[in-house]
Amino acid sequence: TSEMLQKICIRNLVRRYCRGVTAEREVQLQQKVVASAVFRGKKEGYLQSINQPFVDTRLKENDINPKVLQLIHGEKIKYVTPVIKYDRNGFKARDRLLVLTQSSAYVVEMAKIKQKIDYATLKGISTSNLSDGIVVIHVPEDNKQKGDVILQCEHIFETVTKLCMLANKQNLVKVVQGSLQFRIGSGKEGTMVFTVGQEPQVFKAKNGQLTVV
Repeated sequence: TSEMLQKICIRNLVRRYCRGVTAEREVQLQQKVVASAVFRGKKEGYLQSINQPFVDTRLKENDINPKVLQLIHGEKIKYVTPVIKYDRNGFKARDRLLVLTQSSAYVVEMAKIKQKIDYATLKGISTSNLSDGIVVIHVPEDNKQKGDVILQCEHIFETVTKLCMLANKQNLVKVVQGSLQFRIGSGKEGTMVFTVGQEPQVFKAKNGQLTVV
């Protein structure tokens, strides 16, 4: 009888908890489950991020240039965050916005859309196992795309989780060690090397590789 009552009590507690979960809390839990599947035991800093709730967006629509809003009219904006984009050739750092809608990701410069990536064509998402905020969005090799997108995000776990969930491509996220290859365009590839140092930095090494410390 005691064992039966324990089971009934546990079921009742679980039922009360589930019925008390708000819609916002449910979304938060779903995102954290995906983040765990992608990053747990793979990327430094993940354990420290567990107790930090993901926010709906880092910037609001009011923070986006009206011209950009006109260009993406009809697509519901789901998430916006400031990022640093690195050029594929010279690796120059540029301030950008990453705008995620229901169907596409946009890299935005002020009043211009620099690159649009349809989730349906997304080939992969790569990040390192270290504590840097670098993420590479891999795109198909066609005339519509200039090459893979190299970004640095302050909230890497949040940004990557939202991107892979919106794209419904959680299985395409790779956490790499040491280095990764990215497409520059016109059939050319570049190499990004990840290493450990005293101060975080991103620079073009003498051998032409993008080095992330």
